[in-house]
Amino acid sequence: MSLTDTSQHANCSAMSDVLNRIGDKWSVMVVGMLGRNGTLRFNELKRMINGVSQRMLTLTLRNLERDGLVNRVIYPEVPPRVEYSLTELGKTLQQPISALWDWSAENHTAIIDARTIYDARENAIAAQETRKIAYARG
Repeated sequence: MSLTDTSQHANCSAMSDVLNRIGDKWSVMVVGMLGRNGTLRFNELKRMINGVSQRMLTLTLRNLERDGLVNRVIYPEVPPRVEYSLTELGKTLQQPISALWDWSAENHTAIIDARTIYDARENAIAAQETRKIAYARG
């Protein structure tokens, strides 16, 4: 199925379904880390992904496993050892996610600058509107 015709409801639904999974920041980070580092244990992933809670990482890994993007292997040891790796399908995301990471790193400063300009313009407009309202009441 080709998703190029976005006027088709099924194509939009398919795109939304996929982007809901791989479009969130934690999924991108997990796939990126597993792609760059290979097989990792839970706590290794948690240390590498700044700011992710244990619960969010658990949910993200479960959802990625459910979607066939991540393998989970449990070793019958004491304590139990669990390792995560990308499936063949998950590996197909490495190039687009790596490109997104590189693009983000290259353009982050420009985005911050654009936000600053936008915010200053919006604040100036809001201040001007406040003065107009105060003048009209006054």
